[in-house]
Amino acid sequence: MSFHQMIPRNNQSAIPEFFLLGFQLLHRSRIILFSILLLVYIMTLTGNLLIIILVSATQYLHSPMYLFLSQLSSCDIILSTSIIPNLLHITLKNGILMPVSQCIAQFNFFSFSSGTECIFLTIMSYDRYVAVCKPLHYVTIMNSLFCFSLVAFSWILGFLLTLILTILLSNSTFCNSKYIDHFFCDLVPLVQLSCSDTTVLQTMIFLIGGPKTVIETVFIISTYVCIFLAIHRISSTTGRQKAFSTCSSHLAVVCTYYGTIIAIYVCPSGEYSSGINQIVSLMYTVVTPLLNPLIYSLRNQDIKTAIIKVLKRKRF
Repeated sequence: MSFHQMIPRNNQSAIPEFFLLGFQLLHRSRIILFSILLLVYIMTLTGNLLIIILVSATQYLHSPMYLFLSQLSSCDIILSTSIIPNLLHITLKNGILMPVSQCIAQFNFFSFSSGTECIFLTIMSYDRYVAVCKPLHYVTIMNSLFCFSLVAFSWILGFLLTLILTILLSNSTFCNSKYIDHFFCDLVPLVQLSCSDTTVLQTMIFLIGGPKTVIETVFIISTYVCIFLAIHRISSTTGRQKAFSTCSSHLAVVCTYYGTIIAIYVCPSGEYSSGINQIVSLMYTVVTPLLNPLIYSLRNQDIKTAIIKVLKRKRF
């Protein structure tokens, strides 16, 4: 019998708050888990803020690639901040009560940041495509007006798509159960706990999420097929390595982020899938925002040079 089957359900009246269960199996190690999560959060904020500051303050980092990277770091800060502080509370208390309105607000910030991050990853793949496949036209194509328009478009589109789902979700009534066997208010458990007619909501999820994910995935794969073909045509080994190094960091981030998201949808449904889903969700909500600045810092010479220059200034 699953945990949800043991919970008494009340189908008579709307509930005012949810109880987020968190990691019930790890309650004996909650102090250790809390310490790890706190350290990860501090490192995530530090790493992503460092990239934003470096890109803003360093003249030779004022290029399209680093502009998009700073926006990606902004998404990571919003994503981790919408999840980890509350997760720390859940870990210490072994589960917490959260008002329905606060739960929907958390979903809104999480969905907005993660959806916008996917858009920026897609845009960054186009930037790398132009840099490798059309290097002579890069400055013309990726001009300042076009880049800032892409940035504005990404934030606005991410906000509007999330707003539609948030409004529909906020108009739902929840009465099936107040227990959420997760560490944050994700869309799927909220829809499952709704006792309202969710036909319109699920239709919008399908119409928004499906095409968006397919378009982004196909676009990224297509750009990298073109990039690899272009690199393969370069005669010198040094030229190939230099061309590949310009997009290797982005490719690593894309594989990490999309890999964890895809894993959620291929996880088996059933009694034991909840723990697996939580672990995979932990990867893209907590671990990935930490890995992004580390990957770009360790694999990008420009970022490393900027960090070294800042450290040298601090010494004198």
